[in-house]
Amino acid sequence: MIADLVDKEIKEIYKTSIIQQTAYWSEVKKLQGVESLAFNFKVKNRELFADSTDESYFIGDFLIITQAIDQDHSIAYVPYGPEIEPSEENQGYFLEQLSESLRHYLPKNCIMIRYDLSWESLWAKDEDCYDIHGNWIGVPDKRIQELRYNFNTENWNLKKANTDILPSNTIFMDLRNPEDQLLGMMKPKTRYNINLSTRKGVQVRSLGLESLDIWYELYRQTAQRNNFFLHDIQYFRIVLSARANDTQSPADVYLLVAEVDEKPLAAMFLVVSGNRGTYLYGASATENRNYMATYALQWKAMQEAKDKGCTEYDFFGISPQADPSHPMYGLYRFKSGFGGQIYHRMGCWDYPLDKEKYSYYASMEFQNQSYHL
Repeated sequence: MIADLVDKEIKEIYKTSIIQQTAYWSEVKKLQGVESLAFNFKVKNRELFADSTDESYFIGDFLIITQAIDQDHSIAYVPYGPEIEPSEENQGYFLEQLSESLRHYLPKNCIMIRYDLSWESLWAKDEDCYDIHGNWIGVPDKRIQELRYNFNTENWNLKKANTDILPSNTIFMDLRNPEDQLLGMMKPKTRYNINLSTRKGVQVRSLGLESLDIWYELYRQTAQRNNFFLHDIQYFRIVLSARANDTQSPADVYLLVAEVDEKPLAAMFLVVSGNRGTYLYGASATENRNYMATYALQWKAMQEAKDKGCTEYDFFGISPQADPSHPMYGLYRFKSGFGGQIYHRMGCWDYPLDKEKYSYYASMEFQNQSYHL
């Protein structure tokens, strides 16, 4: 199926709206001490798409991050790639063929390839996966998922990972609509809070690297409040300062801060890549939450992305359903108020290259639930 797989220079990665598949993201990872590889692949359109009889070739590419998991072993991680989304019945076979082609290019100590797929979940298209109110129930048991995804494969080797690394559920805003229409599609309370923040004097401005301490203090408060892992400030310095302007797939990163009388109340990283603006990281102060600064911040980010030619805005992470017991339910409630379309991705799928070592690693990962790239 894969007619040709060749490695390529990172700077030659094609332009894309998926940040994690850009030369910019490779540069971020390089500055964090993690290596990456890039590949071109060639495949006939009729082998990608079920109803196609097109004998011409599709040429695509993808970025792989190689990550050591101990002194002797590594994994190959494909963040939100490959971008091309084959028809459902061809997806498993396509990933299998790609993996077998990749096997010869990867380090000998690589025990698996992990595809963090941005493709729409097969179960988001199934009526059986929705309740009578139209709410998504979620995916079936792991075994059922693997049965369906390995259909048409030769080796029956694709495994649903125990954890998703990048968000598998998000909300997309269509920025092609005029601003008054975007506001009109929001829930009344969200629209009210945007206006309230304006009346209370909240202003949003773009800050540079010299203001990273402002971001980090808000981020520290957010991490403390929500009890999540605190990245080092150097991590964000890299994200904000990395550049790939001499490549085909650069990205522009903006640190936006919402404040009142120069007192920072909320901040976020907006990344513009291709035709998409992505809300990558966000933080807010523990005090003065009645100023609704986070609403002002999101609205400004959408306006900025729109001004820079983006046609869509990715909220980057919500709970899969409106479930109050889910740790990301607060994000679901906040982000869904802006009126975009909920999108469920396939999430992480593994292709073991060494089955015995993969089984051991998967069981350890399941116990720890803490390995993230």
